Amino acid sequence: MTEPNTELDFSRLFSGQPQTNRAPSSLKARLYSAFIAEQQTTGPLASLDQTVATGRGLCVFEKLVQIAPIGEKAKSPFFCHVCHARVLAEGFENPPIFWPNCPYVQFK
Repeated sequence: MTEPNTELDFSRLFSGQPQTNRAPSSLKARLYSAFIAEQQTTGPLASLDQTVATGRGLCVFEKLVQIAPIGEKAKSPFFCHVCHARVLAEGFENPPIFWPNCPYVQFK
């Protein structure tokens, strides 16, 4: 005899209705950080100027670095690694971060 929950799960699975289960935002944030860290092992990330040229916006902190009078090499690390928005996003579900163009806000 199957468990009642198992039958319910199978009926939901095969009903053809879209599932509403989503991955937790903290998991998405940790995965994003891990993907960027892995990408950095193959070489430097695109500079902030190159990022803007492709049409992606910058968060307020990246914008400050972009307009600073420093070399292009200093503008290509993963700045989110030291940002408190990353820490909040990886540690909490629905973190209180609201900056425009912050990748971690998009995971909420």
